[in-house]
Amino acid sequence: MELYLERIARLDSELNAFRVVMSERALADADQADARRGGGEQRPLLGVPVAVKDNVEVAGEVTGNGSLAHGSPATHDAEIVRRLRGAGAVVIGKTNLPELAIIGDTESAAFGTTRNPWDTDRSAAGSSGGSASAVAAGLVGAATASDGAGSIRLPAANCGLFGLKPSRGLISLSPLTDHWFGMSVLGFHTREVADAALLLDVAAEEQPGRPFAESAARPPGRLRIAMSAKPPVPNPLDGEVRAAYEAMGATLRSLGHEVVERDPPYGDAGTNFIPRYLGGVAEEARLVAHPGRLARRTKGFARMGAPFRGALMKRVLADTSRHVARLAPYFEEFDVLLSPMTAVPPVPAGAWEGLGAARTMLGMAAAYPYSAIWNATGQPAASVPSGFTADGLPLGAQLIGRSGDDATLISLAAQVEADRRWADSRPPVG
Repeated sequence: MELYLERIARLDSELNAFRVVMSERALADADQADARRGGGEQRPLLGVPVAVKDNVEVAGEVTGNGSLAHGSPATHDAEIVRRLRGAGAVVIGKTNLPELAIIGDTESAAFGTTRNPWDTDRSAAGSSGGSASAVAAGLVGAATASDGAGSIRLPAANCGLFGLKPSRGLISLSPLTDHWFGMSVLGFHTREVADAALLLDVAAEEQPGRPFAESAARPPGRLRIAMSAKPPVPNPLDGEVRAAYEAMGATLRSLGHEVVERDPPYGDAGTNFIPRYLGGVAEEARLVAHPGRLARRTKGFARMGAPFRGALMKRVLADTSRHVARLAPYFEEFDVLLSPMTAVPPVPAGAWEGLGAARTMLGMAAAYPYSAIWNATGQPAASVPSGFTADGLPLGAQLIGRSGDDATLISLAAQVEADRRWADSRPPVG
């Protein structure tokens, strides 16, 4: 804990990954963990420092959610924090995010811009950019993250980490019952797949034994993998991103998997995830403690989402099954889909700062067209490091699995990690 606190004090002024560092409380908890370890107590995460994204409640701390519109300090830990503490983890602090986790760059008028440790002029992406920046720079070993339209996977790609968006319902959102009309899930940022698997075993709902840690430790067997660079909405793909994606396909073939090019039947999937995203933002904006303090752009997103409520949202949600059914035969034929994670390398930090909601959304759609559909279908999807640009910026590839089959993605990602050894690469800051 002292090591991490020293690194935060030395490096976070360059990164702005943390909204708050709980130094005294964390050291006291670390002392207690040392005493328990000395007494022979064993827990999966006993004494392990973790960070918590600042849209998740930690008792005694404000849940900033990237906004000045927040309310009073939380009275209870969120369920994911309770489970982490129950396994022995020690919370070191809370990480930054954009206001209400809306955009794919971690910047806000309330708490500033989070920087990418590989190049501080570049974005750590969002909305879990603070968590990804902190883990990539070695300010903490792991951090919670959330994903409503790509917010675990995009920062993982930009910062050279592993990030799994779990299947819907795997990790409790409590005290929330739902977020963004079923689009959002909780997960983690880690450098190595095995660490993410252990954290999932701790946090997952009613998982007997340690199934994900076991999955990370064994090969997946020979899989039938589709690869496709086609996004749900037409969009150009950067040449370096395409080359890294194709190299990942070659890696999967070299590992013994059957890999064929086959585009998914996306159809009109945008008619499902866009209303749920915008409607979810509008609903959350109505529920904040001080709505008048929301930023102008956030209010713009809320206005765009205002029509998607009531009977109209019920029709959108009822139509979800049609999109899931259309994709079902594809995932009966293939175990996993490989796609690019982003359409471009990491964008400049603050790329959309000062823009209105519509222009920001257009910018995000051009940079990040591959992620949100899998929030709508609820399937697991992971970002794995796929290489670097000529300028040394990390790139990510996306692996998408069948609903509920998180274990296969974890096993496959661990196999790729053993081949590519991405955890050996460290950023200039850190």
